[in-house]
Amino acid sequence: PAPRLFSAWRLSLGSNTLVANMVQKATPGAKKKVSTFVIDCSKPVDDKIMEIASFEKFLQDKIKVNGKAGALGDSVKVSRDKSKITVTAEVALAKRYLKYLTKKYLKKNGVRDWLRVIASNKDRNVYELRYFNIADNEAEEEDE
Repeated sequence: PAPRLFSAWRLSLGSNTLVANMVQKATPGAKKKVSTFVIDCSKPVDDKIMEIASFEKFLQDKIKVNGKAGALGDSVKVSRDKSKITVTAEVALAKRYLKYLTKKYLKKNGVRDWLRVIASNKDRNVYELRYFNIADNEAEEEDE
């Protein structure tokens, strides 16, 4: 959860008027929320359609922190494990933003027509790269 805020009311009396200003202060010792997202690229990597190392480098160069691309610092970490990319963020990072960057990478490498980015059914914080069902579409066209 976000850092807890408590309210302190400051009252000032001046010429028979009461003015109340609300001051927000962060609770000391509030923990940072760490978000972890996984992008599973096992299918295209096994078929040698894409390189996982270049995708990891792309994410490191393109993820924006405080409006600056590539300046991840200690707040965002991008790592890979065989055919999976793990993004760990201590700052606010939307899962949707990773989907956007993944699609951008696929388009840049010319494989966006064959691959799509889908959220996993098993885990909330996992995206999978899957092939479009081209075989089903061809079977339907032949039946017509």
